[in-house]
Amino acid sequence: MGIEDASMRNGRALSDQWADSVVVRPRTTEQHITVNKRLVLGFAISILTLIIVTAIAITLSVSFERCAAESSGALAANGSSNSKWKQSQNANISHRDSEDGQQPWRHLRLPATLRPRHYDLRLSVYMENFTFSGEVHIEFECVHSTKLIVLHTDRLEVDKVLVYSDSKKAGVMRIQRRFHYQPKQVYVIALHREMKPLRTYKINITFHAHIEHELLGFFRSSYVLNGERRFLAVTQFSPTHARKAFPCFDEPIYKATFRVSLKHESSYQSLSNMPVEASTSDEDGWVTNHFSRTPRMSTYYLAWAVCNFTYREAVTESGVVIRLYARPDAIQSGSGDYALHITKRLLQFYQDYFKVKYSLPKLDLLAVPKHPYAAMENWGLSVFVEQKILLDPDVSSFSYQMELTMVVVHEICHQWFGDLVTPVWWEDVWLKEGFAHYFEYIGTDFLFPKWNMEKQRFLTDVLHEVMLLDGLASSHPISQEVFQATDIDRVFDWIAYKKGAALIRMLANVMGQPLFQRGLNDYLMTHMYGNAARDDLWNKFSEAMQREGKDINITQVMDRWTLQMGYPVVTISKNDSLDNSVTISQEHFVYDTDAKIQNPELFNKSFQWQIPLTLAVGNSSHISTETIIWVSNKTETHRVGHMGGETWLLGNINQTGYFRVNYDLHNWRLLIQQLMTNSTIISVGNRAGLIDDVFNLARAGYLPQNVPLQMISYLSQETEFLPWHAASRALYQLDKLLDRTEDHSLFSVSLISDQFTVCCILTLTSAIRNTRLISSSTELQREVMMLACSFGNKHCHRQAVSLISDWISSNKNRIPPNVRDIVYCTGVSLMDEDVWEFIWMKFHSSTAISEKKVLLEALTCSDNIFLLNRLLNLSLTSDLVPDQDVIDVIIHVGRNPLGRHLAWRYFCEKWDILNSRYGEALFMNSKLISGVTEFLNTEAELNELKEFILTNGGESAPAFARAVEIVQANVKWHILFQQQFYRWLRKALDG
Repeated sequence: MGIEDASMRNGRALSDQWADSVVVRPRTTEQHITVNKRLVLGFAISILTLIIVTAIAITLSVSFERCAAESSGALAANGSSNSKWKQSQNANISHRDSEDGQQPWRHLRLPATLRPRHYDLRLSVYMENFTFSGEVHIEFECVHSTKLIVLHTDRLEVDKVLVYSDSKKAGVMRIQRRFHYQPKQVYVIALHREMKPLRTYKINITFHAHIEHELLGFFRSSYVLNGERRFLAVTQFSPTHARKAFPCFDEPIYKATFRVSLKHESSYQSLSNMPVEASTSDEDGWVTNHFSRTPRMSTYYLAWAVCNFTYREAVTESGVVIRLYARPDAIQSGSGDYALHITKRLLQFYQDYFKVKYSLPKLDLLAVPKHPYAAMENWGLSVFVEQKILLDPDVSSFSYQMELTMVVVHEICHQWFGDLVTPVWWEDVWLKEGFAHYFEYIGTDFLFPKWNMEKQRFLTDVLHEVMLLDGLASSHPISQEVFQATDIDRVFDWIAYKKGAALIRMLANVMGQPLFQRGLNDYLMTHMYGNAARDDLWNKFSEAMQREGKDINITQVMDRWTLQMGYPVVTISKNDSLDNSVTISQEHFVYDTDAKIQNPELFNKSFQWQIPLTLAVGNSSHISTETIIWVSNKTETHRVGHMGGETWLLGNINQTGYFRVNYDLHNWRLLIQQLMTNSTIISVGNRAGLIDDVFNLARAGYLPQNVPLQMISYLSQETEFLPWHAASRALYQLDKLLDRTEDHSLFSVSLISDQFTVCCILTLTSAIRNTRLISSSTELQREVMMLACSFGNKHCHRQAVSLISDWISSNKNRIPPNVRDIVYCTGVSLMDEDVWEFIWMKFHSSTAISEKKVLLEALTCSDNIFLLNRLLNLSLTSDLVPDQDVIDVIIHVGRNPLGRHLAWRYFCEKWDILNSRYGEALFMNSKLISGVTEFLNTEAELNELKEFILTNGGESAPAFARAVEIVQANVKWHILFQQQFYRWLRKALDG
């Protein structure tokens, strides 16, 4: 073997050696015979060796072809060698060069062998053909010995790869092979020699790609200015789309610093996370902006944009430069001034609250025409869709202003929770989204204390809304494991945002604000510029409590709330004994109680929580101070204050806890009686909470169907907005269950009262007098007016028709901004086709973002099926309708009783188009699926939904699972409760 190996390496055949030996040493005949035998044997061995080598080569070639087909990877090698050579070079990719005998490029997570330190990214952006080319230098540290570099790329054409060693043997390292493995969106570089731990290396990659039309990665958008269409390009990298713009280690844990350079035509300007450090111009009219080095950050917070926008600027007391960039006409009109003003105040507020300074020298706010989300909190360059940041004070309603304010408050909070401290992995995305959503209400309260956001609006807009979703059997824990790439997008749902916010609020109330703030400060200071997991937060809160002598293990308490789905219903019952005791029990609240039978594996689990139950005792003239009871068992008995026959119990004071409360029927009757005689004894928050709990307990079968309607009969005396808002939401859900039944008019008639009539007139009168009046009473009037118009109040209808007619005849819109959505919708539903065309024309001509949205939604109120179908088709094909508004149009058509089935059929027919447009933005896709199916309530519609899912479920399977459960519950409610409900209603109206 050794001789053969040596001879082949020297390029000499075995016969040559024998010939040499014959010449040097003459032999006898016998010796010649022996030599000939040896010569023949040598030839035979040579031939046999060649056959074996050829067979092995063929076998390896076949194996490689199978491997290549299985991997779906486009294999490539450096240089311009032919494809067969490339395949043979990559044939050994499987075992020898992979850690622990595995193939790390097949895994969800990158191998933990390398750690990036710094990226130097240079891009050339070609707006004339929507392409870009780039070069990235990545400095990284080797953590464990490896020959493989595995990083992310997606939709990039890699041109050249070089790897350098910074060790004693500095220089270019030889690459054995490189290839793209598309199933996991990774690029693999296999080296000839291992990289060693604790040593630093560099990789240089040149690449090119398209600036996509799809709103992810590095994408393009456009707008019209003075009749000319203009283009811009901007990034959206969260959660896993930085890899679409440059090769990178695209996971949150791989934080590094970045230095970005952007080259483009001088007619454009460019923005990135940091300020421009230097700028150079070429003779050919191109400019290159070099941006300063960023702090350590995750890839999905890197951002840049190329546009021809203008800006307004403000500077904080600490010297942070804030700029709002938008279309030149929007900047000139002052539409961005409001957001710029509140951002300046918010930066100071968060610095004071967290006691941690904002980390960057500047903060840019960029308003773009199209974006897959409301906004994205890129560090130093937050991107907003125009509808969520531009405000025209002359035509924007209070509700629009409030929504815009909260989006800005949310994104600025992320500069700390998300950008500065980032969750380790996507399973704890609620750590940033829950905090940002909670602080929407805290921060808005700072800006506008009279709005009462945290103590009031939080209840209806967050707590009540998410409990609807989390009460489904198809819900999931707030911390959910991520097993595959498609799971990453799914964690960005209302459970992460709203339940996260509700749990944080509950914990803040248990701890008290001073300790809560101290814990947050410790958490941010400890983990700044790094990553953190939920236990890191719980530990800091526990330490803050212990320093004050409060021995509460926050981890033990909160793990019950974050690691299991759903929430409890706490039932409080008076005992017949004379010791003033009550029995308190907890169970998992689920709307569909049959789910516990149908899915025993899930519901046989011991769902149990540690519940901070606040409890008060009251009567007709007094309510006691609240006490807190920690409920840890399924059933417990506790003593409370003195209770008489007319004493009632009230749990979950001000609804700070994330659970529902049920009582025995006698206690419910006492609470209803209290509301009828003197509702103010019970706080506004608890009045709203009682309404929400009673409707949802009845819907789930915990209470008779008449109890909710008995409770809201007190509303004629209610002067506060919040209970009306809670009732409005509950009645809206009930109306959508009933609006296609024969007896629906009974329900509508029962809700139309003098209160509606008076309030409708008051609303329009006061609004006309003062179009910018914002107060609780104005909100109340608007809420009651909306109910009155929705349920057919004639006075409301007449006023709406009169206002629309005046607008058409005078071409002057005198309708107050705060009620335009109600008036427009009512007018379109009652008046003829000409009014619809008039509103459509105004939608086209309006330049105010907020007004366009209201006009578009009003068009969905028509009772003309032809017009609704026309609107659906126009919205999907017109460039004038932003992507998010397309979804809203379909959903609003579905909320119209006449358009419900139309919207559902349209959704089914256009699913391929809709899914291709919004498929990767699963948050938008889930919103669409939920909105178009939530009010389907017939057996036929349920069967259609199931049939559709069988062939089209795909990546949206979780959203469809929720949809099926909701529609099943709707159908079940009709079977079990519809007749019972109408019998009680007839009796109440007759009596």
